[in-house]
Formats: sequence, structure tokens, C-alpha cells
Amino acid sequence: MMCYVYRSERRPETYLFLPAENDFSSVPDGLMELFGKASFALEFELTVERKLAQADAAQVMAGLREQGFYLQMPPVNESLA
Repeated sequence: MMCYVYRSERRPETYLFLPAENDFSSVPDGLMELFGKASFALEFELTVERKLAQADAAQVMAGLREQGFYLQMPPVNESLA
């Protein structure tokens, strides 16, 4: 499955994964308002075996299939929690 990743210009380390390039139609309006301007970051072939930096590939694929998008939030800083 092809995957297109967009970086939030408003929220650092926040990324939106989409199954189609520049197709934000499945992303709720409220989420897009919070996400802000989306800057294209990269595209790649997503497989279950693929290692991702901060997400599980199977969860990303499930989000893309079920919701039409996957939102990756910044990692939680354990020392602040």
C-alpha cells in the first residue's frame, strides 16, 4: 500500500499518513483545523514488515483502511508524565 506523509506546520513532530496523495477528504475538519497547514514530507510503500520510527506499521495500515488516515502524535516525554 502506498502511503503519503504530511508534517504539521503548527504542531511539531505531528504527522498525518494518507493512502492517496493530497487527498484529505477523509480527515475530519476539526482535526485539520488543529493540524494546520500540511507540508508533504515523504511517500513510501507501506507493508506490515516495514519498520517505522514511531508507529507500528500494522496500526498505520489499519488506520488508513478503516478511517482513511492515521495521525502520528509526538512521543510522550516520560520525564514530564
